[in-house]
Amino acid sequence: MTSSAILAPAARPDRRRVLARLLAGAAVLATVPVRASDLPAAANLRREIADAAARGEPLVLMVTLVGCAYCDVVRRLYLQPLRAAGRVPVLQVEMRSRTDLLGPRGEATRGADLARQWKVTMAPTVLFLGPGGAELAPRLTGYSEDFYGGYLDDALVAARQRLAKTRG
Repeated sequence: MTSSAILAPAARPDRRRVLARLLAGAAVLATVPVRASDLPAAANLRREIADAAARGEPLVLMVTLVGCAYCDVVRRLYLQPLRAAGRVPVLQVEMRSRTDLLGPRGEATRGADLARQWKVTMAPTVLFLGPGGAELAPRLTGYSEDFYGGYLDDALVAARQRLAKTRG
């Protein structure tokens, strides 16, 4: 005998009501914004790169995609803590965005245009940028939990070394 058979007919939950509540809850959850805003969006890459370089750091820029679960993992586990430590500037740009921003050379552009220019075809892609938008270290493309933190650390070391050489 199942537990629902023990309940009196009036005490059994109506399947339609339960389904309606579940759907209502899912609709509410669907309206909660993705926490991509936890990393600031790039607005003026020329200035943001120059500010980072003045501190001896590359600008770490994640090219992201709305709804990308791997982007959320990289953002939450690696880039937000890096940014919170206060030394390395970390920004993001959405690879399909039509929002206007200034590019690495001060040109008017959009996230979608930058992704195409940089030949970014996979999200997340993490770039390590220096003056003029030069990539200072190999980009991190995609996500694998094996050694991602190590790859990020290695790329930061390489980017800092290359930036130091360009500064003289």
